[in-house]
Amino acid sequence: MKNLKPVTSLSFLGALVNVSLAALTNLTLTGPANLPADASPPLNPSLASFSIETAFFVSYTGNISSPNPLTRSLLENLKNRTGVPAEVRIGGITADSTYWDGSLDTALFNFIDNQGALQNTTIGPQFWDAVRELLPEGTKITVNLDLQDLNFTGALEVATSAVEGLAPDQLVAFEIGNEPDHYLSFTPKSYTEIWRPWSVNISQALNITEPMFQLGATAEDPLWPYNTPAANAQLDCVSALAAGANDENTVRYCSEHTYQYSVCDPARTRVATLTNLVNHTRVAQYLDLWQPRINSVREQLGDDAFVIGEYNSVSCSGRNNVSNTFGQALWLLDTTFYAASINVSRLYIHQGGPLALQSATQLNHGGFSFYDLWWPVDNLNGPTQVFPSYSAYLFVTETLGISRNLRISNIFPGRQSNGSSITTALGDDSSGQLVVYGFWDESLPSGTDFPSKMALLNLQAYNATDATGERPSVTFDISNFLPSSDTVVTVRRLQAPGADIKAANATTWAGQTFAEGVASGEFVEEKVSNGLVEVEASGAALVILEL
Repeated sequence: MKNLKPVTSLSFLGALVNVSLAALTNLTLTGPANLPADASPPLNPSLASFSIETAFFVSYTGNISSPNPLTRSLLENLKNRTGVPAEVRIGGITADSTYWDGSLDTALFNFIDNQGALQNTTIGPQFWDAVRELLPEGTKITVNLDLQDLNFTGALEVATSAVEGLAPDQLVAFEIGNEPDHYLSFTPKSYTEIWRPWSVNISQALNITEPMFQLGATAEDPLWPYNTPAANAQLDCVSALAAGANDENTVRYCSEHTYQYSVCDPARTRVATLTNLVNHTRVAQYLDLWQPRINSVREQLGDDAFVIGEYNSVSCSGRNNVSNTFGQALWLLDTTFYAASINVSRLYIHQGGPLALQSATQLNHGGFSFYDLWWPVDNLNGPTQVFPSYSAYLFVTETLGISRNLRISNIFPGRQSNGSSITTALGDDSSGQLVVYGFWDESLPSGTDFPSKMALLNLQAYNATDATGERPSVTFDISNFLPSSDTVVTVRRLQAPGADIKAANATTWAGQTFAEGVASGEFVEEKVSNGLVEVEASGAALVILEL
């Protein structure tokens, strides 16, 4: 975790708020209710997307003769809420050792050495059959190509196979290399000297006439303070663009990766705790590091251009009892909405399994990752199952709905005049425990005058295993964000017995569980007419204004 730049100004762009501090029982939003100046552009309907490790992809989808129904159902649930599928990036560390074999008689083959390390992956025609046929109709695909081997012919073969194997218009981008700031001692200049001609030559070979490449895919967090020799020497989207990566107009998007915590080594493992994870101040301070890059990329390439192309809570495959809990669902909800509020277009949550070549000192080995939203097959770490964090994506997609005019702003704790999140020292008396996002829909009669939806998060820690006494709650007074005192709102809740819960059948979204991939139980929503919405500790609520 890196510290943010200190600020001296206390002028806020967001709403004014009154907080009852003593027991964190009340929060009153005092407005104004109209669209804030810092609101995002219209949100991308595929805001909540996926990155699936190349070597594990077929484990998720199955193959044509034996599809995986759980994965298909879970993805269809998201599409049903927005009308548009989540996008899928096929990539990750194994993409830099993935090769094409047109004669392969299976979709994918992973070569694993005598020490159990996955050394390389080979894909054949059946791989693209699975991508084309077994994901929800209309799913857009980004394909990660091998850069680390410096084998242009191999990268072109995989790119060609994708163009020939996918449905028309299914491919949205190629990505050359995964986390290239971790190998070959790349500088922005040396990376660009390879990346740019590769993107040009692949485009020419495949008759691609529009920008079709996703730049970057870098791993390292931005260094603070900015504009120092060390910070400026980092390989990232902005430095690559400055080095001329887009001189031939091949760049469509820029991607960087975010992992807030890690278990790649013992030192970082010690701080990868559930308490540290589920806190808005930490989430916002971490993502705020990217704001200068986001702003620069959007200025150069357009509002939709900056994506977090791979992310999760804890790198090196998550941490048991942290990344597979309901607490991660709350973290995922806050992370997705906060990133959207600072103009990240789409976020691709990474799915897969531990890889021995990631780190010699990592905590996890074998099986599937503890940060996965679901395990599509039985594995060394446990049986096929859905985890609580999947329900966060249900919350996000239901918030987005079918509107293409929805804009977001962080109402509480809001934003400082320099764009960074308000912290405890600067006015967030909830210490990062309470978060409110507003959503304005310019296609509705309310337009920019009132939000059409609000997301209320209570991140106060409440664990089912050590709970004593009554579960705390906070009452959010949103009446100043309603058109009138008698406006009726609908409330749908994301709930579990506690932040430490790991079972999807104990996690509900609007009263329903999704442990088997489809909704189970009675759909539950509430009507509130007094502007007061109570949210329990370690819980969240979506408020829908009936305008």
